[in-house]
Amino acid sequence: MTDRYPPMPPRKAAPPYKRIAAEEAWLPPEIMNLYLKGLEDGTITDPGFRSLWGFFGTSTTEKARAHSRRIQTLGADRIADMDASGIDMQVVALSAPGVQVFDPKTASALARSANDQLAEGVAANPDRFVGLAAFSPLDIGEAERELERGVTKLGLRGGILNSHTLGTYLDDERYWGLFEAAEALDVPIYLHPNTPSPQMIEPFLNRGLDAAVYGFACETGLHALRLVVSGLFDRFPKLQIILGHCGEALPYWLYRIDYMHGHISVTGRYPDVKPLKRRAWDYLMDNFYYTSSGIGWAPPIEYVQKVIGMDRMLYAMDYPWQFVPDEVGALDAMNIGDEGLKMFFEDNARRVFKI
Repeated sequence: MTDRYPPMPPRKAAPPYKRIAAEEAWLPPEIMNLYLKGLEDGTITDPGFRSLWGFFGTSTTEKARAHSRRIQTLGADRIADMDASGIDMQVVALSAPGVQVFDPKTASALARSANDQLAEGVAANPDRFVGLAAFSPLDIGEAERELERGVTKLGLRGGILNSHTLGTYLDDERYWGLFEAAEALDVPIYLHPNTPSPQMIEPFLNRGLDAAVYGFACETGLHALRLVVSGLFDRFPKLQIILGHCGEALPYWLYRIDYMHGHISVTGRYPDVKPLKRRAWDYLMDNFYYTSSGIGWAPPIEYVQKVIGMDRMLYAMDYPWQFVPDEVGALDAMNIGDEGLKMFFEDNARRVFKI
């Protein structure tokens, strides 16, 4: 019988690859202060937000205080944690829910400020950080302009979409200008989890299942599938979406998703579900990349590599939400050879983010 939690060996001291962590969170103090204000005065009512940030924003526990300190820095403290973990570079993005918990116009102003600050942080340490641009998804027109500004003017390498925005999902065609811009710019959109939307969160909350333990995967996997079945990738066939946490379990369900959607889409049972140009399987193989964020265990990572492809799986730690430096040694020890490890830790990220 194998150990349920096998020991994590020490990381390789001088591996033949750099380690690039592709889903690392940051939050500028001004947005953190707005989070705290929204919690205090009740202006932010989203129950998932209040569950998540009510703890990490206000708790006096050591875990919450350390998290709050780490997530707000782009300087020496973050780099010290990277050095202590063997991480050479981070792909930094605005932490969930980012600006998406505010009204669209306020969110756009905050996104512009955050992107400017992130670009400054990257410029101060260009060998350690690259960044992804935030935007206000419901601010139609401005969202795509800010993504374009972030990429073409600030040197950011893609966009961060913290899943639903005030309960709205982006499979509605009115929001597709954002994806059209990403395809035209040839940059990926990282579809990062949010807590389940107000319309789905109730059964998760009282048992503490609303966040990373399960709710994130359910919510974000749902959003990804809504994008697939909407026909988004038929309209924008070169668009690339990144999913963390080994794909929010979608690679595991690949066969069943494909089989069931193939049958449902031709029955007319659901007016908003039409046949697609390709199989659901194909979009999840060709239009998505996957990262290991929060999964410091080889078997599910190797499963995605086997089923989806070695060139579609990237390393991520999920700093500082799940800061486990020992996982680096465990993943260094994966039995995929030096070439496979270099693809996982370095080469795929360099290609996707043009590093």
